[in-house]
Amino acid sequence: MTVTILVVDDEPDLEALVLQKFRRQIRDGAVAFVFAHDGIEALQSIEQHADVDMVVSDINMPRMDGLSLLEKLQEADDKISTIIVSAYGDMSNIRTAMNRGAFDFLTKPIDFSDLEMTIDKTIRHVGMMREARRRQAEAERAHASLSRYFSPQIAARLASDGDSPGMEVHRRDVAAIFTDITGFTSLVETAEPEVLGALLNEYVGGMTDVVFAHEGTVAKIIGDAIHILFNAPGDQSDYATRAIACAHELDVWAQDFRKRWKPKGVNFGATRIGVHAGPALVGNFGGNRFFDYTAYGDTINIAARLETANKFLGTRICASAAIAEAAEDFRGRAIGDLVLRGRSEPLRAYEPLPPAVFEALTTKQYSEAFAKLEADDVTAMPAFAALVGQHADDALAGFHLRRLLNGGKGVRMQME
Repeated sequence: MTVTILVVDDEPDLEALVLQKFRRQIRDGAVAFVFAHDGIEALQSIEQHADVDMVVSDINMPRMDGLSLLEKLQEADDKISTIIVSAYGDMSNIRTAMNRGAFDFLTKPIDFSDLEMTIDKTIRHVGMMREARRRQAEAERAHASLSRYFSPQIAARLASDGDSPGMEVHRRDVAAIFTDITGFTSLVETAEPEVLGALLNEYVGGMTDVVFAHEGTVAKIIGDAIHILFNAPGDQSDYATRAIACAHELDVWAQDFRKRWKPKGVNFGATRIGVHAGPALVGNFGGNRFFDYTAYGDTINIAARLETANKFLGTRICASAAIAEAAEDFRGRAIGDLVLRGRSEPLRAYEPLPPAVFEALTTKQYSEAFAKLEADDVTAMPAFAALVGQHADDALAGFHLRRLLNGGKGVRMQME
């Protein structure tokens, strides 16, 4: 590291003396000197030499004295360490200089051994300041990158931790959420580019804000689809509860988003949400060149399949028994035992419900009808028919009624 020192003094012989006394350090590349004869010339020199690390300045000089120069230097965003030189015993000026931010001071006539020691001390200070600025810049870059994936709180913590634990690929229990939009491909083909751009940016931004409010991790955004994780990278003991709460809020936000855009002539599809919990392989899969924090494994695949299952069930949120049992005070109604695409074993699924809906009479009626369906009771069909007759907008009840009318029975269902 070469430290560039600006010496500001109107004595004509000082430049030659400094170059002579520090010839070894100059030859070794430890220091480089720039000279000016007053404060105005010094400021001009700093503009021309952006690499000036420290200033050694006399006080009494024409046009602009050293104290005025010091004041100007302290006004800059990137303050330069300054050593002030003053006549012996001139404590008033020295006190003013220190109050204005001088790093150190020397008295005249200059003792070059003292000057060398003071410069060495200042060089160490400059080195520490450079390292602090480097670390800050790295932290800011890391925070900007991490903010794409993590909530502001988590991103700040990871950026400050440097090589944070949790970024390496490892296996851990997570809650996974997948979201997708019905009919989005058709919308892409028909909407004007500027409308689609504004639409998708607002949608993804709003959905991401909801995720971050619950301190979730956005693992991937692919077009209109969003993959979300909880309990990764950091530990969240209540990750299942967070995931269910996040799914509810994502559903509310997405429904409101559809209503806002409908008067503008945009028929935005419903957002389907799948939620599951279990072990997964998580970490940065981007190699040395890219940062790609995501998760892989059967847990992730099941969450994605549950999101797709909504399309057949008529629901907007489909959650597994694993997440429902792990979440605190889970409220929802049973959907059935789903055999998801690519799997042979059934998985019990639920439709999470907001508290008000869960407490409604409709939910009790559904539960009674579902119990009959589970028991292969012949009265299951009229029970669901009565429910649909009273609540035609109950899509899940309508799904079960159609199954029964088409000869289906029981609660085991094959998902395509």
